[in-house]
Amino acid sequence: MLNTIQSLILDMDGVLWRDNSPIGDLPRIFARIRERGWKFVFATNNGTKTPEEYVQKLAGFGVDVEPRQVLTSALGTAQLLQGRIPDGAPVFVVGGTGVTAALRERGYEILSVDKAASARALVMGIDREINFDKMREAALLARRGIPFFATNPDKTFPTPRGEIPGAGAWISVIVTATGVEPVYAGKPHPFLMEMALGRLGTKKEETLVVGDRLETDIAAGQAVGCPTALVLSGVSAREQAEAWSPPPSLIVQDLEALVK
Repeated sequence: MLNTIQSLILDMDGVLWRDNSPIGDLPRIFARIRERGWKFVFATNNGTKTPEEYVQKLAGFGVDVEPRQVLTSALGTAQLLQGRIPDGAPVFVVGGTGVTAALRERGYEILSVDKAASARALVMGIDREINFDKMREAALLARRGIPFFATNPDKTFPTPRGEIPGAGAWISVIVTATGVEPVYAGKPHPFLMEMALGRLGTKKEETLVVGDRLETDIAAGQAVGCPTALVLSGVSAREQAEAWSPPPSLIVQDLEALVK
């Protein structure tokens, strides 16, 4: 199957690294990817960092890439707003700097809690400074019918001490309180994958989606019709992958085993 592959869409957490520890010899892995002539982009639900910050992290592991090769759920969310919400419109955000930076880059005004009522859109992602006031305003906006967007539905976020509440956990509070579902940019929804395919310029059947989570990475790749590869270096186990329907196109130990 790899003989037909022209490009890769790579997840990051659980594929390239665990927290701040690389998974395998990343410089050698990416040298091999380039030897094969494969184009690649990264597509991650982790929107807490900007593309430039991810470029710096990769450089620290000895891998040189361009910011345009990094797509995050925060970038996807900002792209979702374009065409739906007027340029320069005020937006209330429950999320971190990755989300606010992506929205500001596209000209949106980020509102403080005390001005949230004037928002033209509500955006939610993972927020490490979340509090009741933010959640209250988010619920009131959603209940009023203000357009509601979210980075990703991930219920948990991996840390060295174990999994903690992710963006989806906080979003579910608002959904429960209001009955309103957001429009998601991130995996397993197809929008981020479609952005990645557009960035690569390759056909979906020639583009391999690589990730460590069945319910996000593999599901997203399958949603857009790409072949998929599950690496066992992250969250999902082989037994889960074999029970997944339809199963991933490939199951490998890690990214190094895939590209060898």
